[in-house]
Amino acid sequence: MSRRLRHSSDVLAYPRADAMRSGGAETASAVDGIANRAAWRLKEQMKTLLPDLLFLSLLHRKLVGRYPNLRRPRTFNEHILMRSLKPDPRYAALTDKIAVRDYVVRTLGESYLIPLIAVPGEFTREVFNSLPQSFVMKANHGSTFVEIVRDKSEVTYEHLAGLADRWLTTEFYHVSRERHYKEIQPRLFFEKLLLDRSGQVPADYKVHVFRRKGMRPVMYIVQISDRFGPFPRGNVYDVDWNYLDVTIGDYARSATPEPPPPNLSEILVAADKLSRDFDYVRVDLYAPDNALFFGELTFTPGAGVVPMFPDQVDFAWGELMNACS
Repeated sequence: MSRRLRHSSDVLAYPRADAMRSGGAETASAVDGIANRAAWRLKEQMKTLLPDLLFLSLLHRKLVGRYPNLRRPRTFNEHILMRSLKPDPRYAALTDKIAVRDYVVRTLGESYLIPLIAVPGEFTREVFNSLPQSFVMKANHGSTFVEIVRDKSEVTYEHLAGLADRWLTTEFYHVSRERHYKEIQPRLFFEKLLLDRSGQVPADYKVHVFRRKGMRPVMYIVQISDRFGPFPRGNVYDVDWNYLDVTIGDYARSATPEPPPPNLSEILVAADKLSRDFDYVRVDLYAPDNALFFGELTFTPGAGVVPMFPDQVDFAWGELMNACS
C-alpha cells in the first residue's frame, strides 16, 4: 500500500473512453470534463507569465486576505514573501533534501539522518526490484513530492515511474515562485520508512526558530499528526508545550493537546544547533519512540502566502522577524 501527499493542483485524469460512449449525458459530461481540464491547463500556463512579484502579491491577497506591504514588511508572511523573491545564496543547497544531509552530519551527526536507500540517476525497473519491501520515495526539489510505500507487493513499478517522471519534470519554482528552488537540480531518492511502535508514520515537528543577536532564540513548534491519514492535525505549542490557540494553513487543531514527546528537550537542542547560522529558519524533525531524525530546513515556508489564525499571530511573528533583521 502506498500513500502520498497530494498537491492542491492535482486534478482528476481524463474520463475513460467507454464512459464517453455510454450515452448522450455521459458523452456531454466527458466533453465538459475535457474542456474544463483544457481551461485549467490554459489558466496554469497563463499564471507562469505573471512576474513573480505580481503572482505572489495576488496569491497573498487571495489566501491571506490583504495585499502585502513589501516596502515595509510587518507580518511574518510579508517577510517570507520577500525572502522568496530575494533568497540568501545559502538557501538552495540547504533546501535541497539530498545536499542538506552533509550540513546535518557536520552539525548534529550522521545518526540524525534517516537512512538513505538509494539515489538513482534514473528510476528503472532494476532500481525498483532492488528496493526493500517498505520505503519512502521522494524528490529533493519541492515540498509535496512524497510517496510512502508500506508494502512493495501492493504497488507497481509503472505507478512509481509515473510519479517519478511527473516530479522530476516539475519546476517547483513555477508552483511557489520561491526563487532559490530554481538552483536545485531535481533528483529522486529513497529513504527508510520511519514508523513508530504502533506502526504509524511519526508526527512531524516543525520548529520555527527566530534568532535575535545576543538573545536566546524564540521557538514555536507546529506538530503535524496523521499527515498522510484521513484526519491530519496541526497543533502549535511554545517551548514549554503550552497549547496555543493558533492555526497555520489548512491543518485543523486537535480538540485537546497531544502529550509532549519524551525527548522534547532534544528536539529543541537540535533545532537550536541547526538554526545557528540564520536569523530565521523552520527546522523539521521526527521523534518516533524517543529517537530523533532530521526532516528538512525550510527558509520560506508557504512562500509567504499561508493564512494564520488569529490574524494577529502573523503580525506578532512579523515583529520577531523585524527583531531578527
